[in-house]
Amino acid sequence: MERRSNCTPVAENGVLDVKPLRSLAPMFPAPLGFDMVTRSNVPPLVCISPFGSSLSGLDPSLFTPNKVPSSMNEGAAHVATKSGANSFWTGGASILLVDDDEEEENPPSKGKSRTSGKRDKKLQAGSSGSDAKRKRLIKSSIKPLPLSLPMPDDPRESVDMILMNFDSLRRRLLQVDEAKDESNHHYLKAGSIMSARNVKTNVGKRIGSIPGVEVGDIFYFRFEMNLIGLHSLSMAGIDYLTTSFGDKDEPIAICVVSSGGYENEEDDIDVLIYSGQGGSGKNDKKPDNQKLERGNLALDRSFHRKNQIRVVRSAKDINCPTGKIYIYDGLYMIESSWTEKNKAGFNMFKYKLLREPGQPDGIAIWKMTQKWKENPSSRGKVILPDISSGAENIPVCLVNDVDDERGPNHFVYITSVKYPHPIDMMKPLQGCMCLSVCLPGDMNCSCANHNGGDLPYNSMGLLVCRKPLIYECCSSCQCTFNCRNRVTLKGIRLHFEVFRTSDRGWGLRSWDPIRAGTFICEYTGEVIDRSKLEDEIEEDEYIFQATYLGEKAMGFNCRPELLEEAELSTETEVFRSFPITLSAKNSGNIARFINHSCSPNVFWQPVLYDHGDEEYPHIMFFAMKHIPPMTELTYDYGPGTGSIHNKKCLCAAPICRGYFG
Repeated sequence: MERRSNCTPVAENGVLDVKPLRSLAPMFPAPLGFDMVTRSNVPPLVCISPFGSSLSGLDPSLFTPNKVPSSMNEGAAHVATKSGANSFWTGGASILLVDDDEEEENPPSKGKSRTSGKRDKKLQAGSSGSDAKRKRLIKSSIKPLPLSLPMPDDPRESVDMILMNFDSLRRRLLQVDEAKDESNHHYLKAGSIMSARNVKTNVGKRIGSIPGVEVGDIFYFRFEMNLIGLHSLSMAGIDYLTTSFGDKDEPIAICVVSSGGYENEEDDIDVLIYSGQGGSGKNDKKPDNQKLERGNLALDRSFHRKNQIRVVRSAKDINCPTGKIYIYDGLYMIESSWTEKNKAGFNMFKYKLLREPGQPDGIAIWKMTQKWKENPSSRGKVILPDISSGAENIPVCLVNDVDDERGPNHFVYITSVKYPHPIDMMKPLQGCMCLSVCLPGDMNCSCANHNGGDLPYNSMGLLVCRKPLIYECCSSCQCTFNCRNRVTLKGIRLHFEVFRTSDRGWGLRSWDPIRAGTFICEYTGEVIDRSKLEDEIEEDEYIFQATYLGEKAMGFNCRPELLEEAELSTETEVFRSFPITLSAKNSGNIARFINHSCSPNVFWQPVLYDHGDEEYPHIMFFAMKHIPPMTELTYDYGPGTGSIHNKKCLCAAPICRGYFG
């Protein structure tokens, strides 16, 4: 085939292509200096810096870790420090949680749980609905029940496992609530269950980086940060610990979350002007001058002690219910502090934090991709503005900022699978009789019954759990195009780019943050006869066979042992393979550029919506976990044996198998 000098569109949406090597190197390096996940028997304070053997200007020997009382069993308390405000886990018996933007105004007195005292009595006596909603008091009867879940040896894999467990549990709880037409703060309940079951990692407070947490990681709920040890507080923005400096006890800040609740300044990607806590007039209190206590005092002491502070920034995201996403931006240090008048005329503390140099980009990537979405021409090194030539809902850029390669070799861009026989000759799919849309809990909905009684997607269009086969609404259904059971057939809804990797050919990534359970794209191509596969496999590196899923993908579903109520339980998935074999060598879409990784962030899910032949489902890709912008998308091709048909893996994951095939 003649090689083209550029990537100009050709007939039938033809574009150029090259064989990707199908492996992945991590987007961000893992934090240095850690070789194990912190367990609950590790002292709460660990002083480790990725920029040197000790913290700049701070002698680790000055710190005396606070001891956890022997009467507390593992998981009974989240952390025991000299600051009672930080010890909010009380054996999982009862937990107080409020709005993310609320700062804690009245921490409980030492030795009392957050549900003790007047607030607990008021709830038990029957407070008004508005009071209950405002205070977000979650009274839980969950008993502590430590689980023996297998924890990966690698810190990054452990963090992934915790976050995947939390989100799978949250999605399942939401699915049940939607079927009952209820709203029970599913994310709070999921976090409570996880903590009571002791399913968390990096237990114990520390200064500096957290094992397994990388700069640029994104979160949709504060509980996610809590469960992995990044920020231990469920509501307050300043996380701190009190420790001994000689014979003097002082608090020092270890992490701050800038969530938009105060007058912070975040225009500069390397500078954060952070406002102190308190005095805002929340919780039925009058606005007042901020006081140099608790978190404010901790920041003040950190300014003098010069210790590093983890910073989590927030950004607007219209694709999540809260309209907000949290981005871990790495380590900062306080340069200066002062007092000024706020908009209400009261004194507030201000702290200027500077980002430590030499770290991967965090919020900078978010701001950069936002500009690209507003003006795609601002994305540099663009070879072709839209590799799909208008076939996709959103243009897919082709970019190369690595070398002089002008683009892939020729292939025809298609958005649907090419079957050997017309679809109308295949078995039809039975439609539902739902008016307007399919509703959760509707026992008369045939589509829900096809899917085991539950609609596979929640109200946000996220996949609740992986199934052997999903049945979406079809053309014979009476519901409208806006039905929640019509997700994959609508095509891609993200801003993708096909990019040149340094050593793996071409790859795929997104300008958008991708939430776990989000539909990515379909693997399109030509359905080929499996009997011809052996003859073509050496010449065709774009073969997809629905015969392998991967252990990590199987962990996408909620673990039954985390579910406290029998009605929530779901059947454990048994993997089902399919005879369908697709080739995207000559015809395909962006899915052909998704490379391999032994630790993937994407998995495939079989779906039916335009025919009823279960042997030939559509192969749809979904996000396995939250994926930050500009992170390469990968799935597991399957294990290799080192034979001539296998490829050497370059994914560099700690659990890399060496080969894939």
